[in-house]
Amino acid sequence: MHTAMTKKEMLVAAIENGTVIDHIPAEKCYEVANLLGLQHLTTPVTIGYNYPSKKLGRKGIIKVSDKLFTDEEINRLSVVAPKIVLSVIRDFEVVEKKTVETPDELCGIVKCNNPKCITNNEPMKTVFNVVDKVHGILKCRYCDKEQDINKVALC
Repeated sequence: MHTAMTKKEMLVAAIENGTVIDHIPAEKCYEVANLLGLQHLTTPVTIGYNYPSKKLGRKGIIKVSDKLFTDEEINRLSVVAPKIVLSVIRDFEVVEKKTVETPDELCGIVKCNNPKCITNNEPMKTVFNVVDKVHGILKCRYCDKEQDINKVALC
């Protein structure tokens, strides 16, 4: 049984099983929901928006019942909202918690902004190496064009 919280502490209802996505920058909350296709799920989804956060000022939180996310889905999240926290919930308890980090390589997640790149002219997945995680610099494996992770389009 989960511990009781006061009404002031309990901002969003607890879930029995599923995933909680927390510490989402408020302006990215609905982008994260769309990216994960949450509107297509048949299980309950709770989206909290503009909650106070000491780290972010304002944050979003998403609770998805009966759903675990794949590594590919998590890698997609790292492009739009790195440093979010995913918590896996079982029987109302957190059994796994991890901060989403941008991986060293992004496959089929972002588009190359070079119109001459083969990935924009042939039916193939893009592959980017993350050459600078601090500044968010990606480099296309095919045309070597560098891109700012904050200005990329998703596939």
